[in-house]
Amino acid sequence: MRGLDSGRVEEFWGEVAERGAPLVEGVADDERDVWLTFLHRAGEAVKSVAVFGGPAGWDAPGNLMRRLDGTDVWYLTFRVRADLRCTYRLAVDDSDGSAAEAEDWQERTADWFTDPFNPATFTYPADEFLSSDETVVSLIELPSAPAQPWLAQRADGKQGELVQTLHRSEILDNERRIWIYTPPGYQPDDEPYPLLVLFDGDTVRGPMPFPTILDNLIDAGRIPPMVAVLVDSLTQEVRNRELPCGAPFLEYLTDELLPWARSQYRITTDPARTIVAGQSHGGQAAAFAGLRRPDVFGNVITQSGSFWWSPEDDPEHEWLNRQYAESERQPVRFYIEAGLLERGQTPEHGPSILVTNRHLRTILRSKGYEVEYAEYNGGHDYACWRGSLADALITLAAR
Repeated sequence: MRGLDSGRVEEFWGEVAERGAPLVEGVADDERDVWLTFLHRAGEAVKSVAVFGGPAGWDAPGNLMRRLDGTDVWYLTFRVRADLRCTYRLAVDDSDGSAAEAEDWQERTADWFTDPFNPATFTYPADEFLSSDETVVSLIELPSAPAQPWLAQRADGKQGELVQTLHRSEILDNERRIWIYTPPGYQPDDEPYPLLVLFDGDTVRGPMPFPTILDNLIDAGRIPPMVAVLVDSLTQEVRNRELPCGAPFLEYLTDELLPWARSQYRITTDPARTIVAGQSHGGQAAAFAGLRRPDVFGNVITQSGSFWWSPEDDPEHEWLNRQYAESERQPVRFYIEAGLLERGQTPEHGPSILVTNRHLRTILRSKGYEVEYAEYNGGHDYACWRGSLADALITLAAR
């Protein structure tokens, strides 16, 4: 941004409107990195402009734009790798407190908005069942970001079937949506199909085009035809209570939901052909299921698992990591991934998601577990997870 003369401001904004933002510029003598510059146009009445997400993170002052003296140009520049994929939003005069630790996320983010200069967006659709509104965020996919070839429905590809139903739990005393995916050509009298259980199943409606991913992988012969059970998490409050190493929730899965699913569909009981998967607290719940019930779940996919977590009465972080360190090895295989941008402090001054995922990887390998571990250049983000979930399924389901 150096050298921008105030007399050229209008010309500059015209160039930005045509070119788009954030600006991406090469770094001299470095093919790996680029300069990434976020921009916003605002007058003197605005006191601050913040970027939330991506390399900016979630906290001031690191995410606050600077104003170019004498102009309406606000900017914030980062040096990033050219394989970055992330989402973000902007906010005006919002620089108080840590957004990552907000108690009411909808209230905290109510005035955030997409980047007017960036046409690329990522949408979380409205959910009438939970009375939640649509959320649209801005998307960055730099030129070297990993390809995501399994997301788009192929014109000549066969499609499986996705059925939504309601399932009540006496153990949890609640009722939730369950989505059942059956592959193309599913036959109820075939040999039992491999099983995939995925948490936060409501993401199938937008952020995670899960049926299409499975359709494409099966059609390409990368994974065998399988049945998937997608489990809704209901509200954020219920999710935060049930998923983090929740013994009652695990009991619901093994003693209520899966027996019901097997009574309706031709599904294996072999843990070696059963995968449990999730993101964030869902990834943590998947790893907990692998530890406590390896007789049911022989394969675990955890994407950005919240392994910093510990119960309220435990002053030390990384409870589940410690359980694995102190337990005998179980016959469970793992696919673990985390984002290079997931370096921020977690609640209660905890270690970062990236660090705690690395800890779990090391613990498991030292115990002799079979572990595939990956790190992507992004954050806590479905824009990243939806692509690498296919890699995880290929790794664990292909044999």
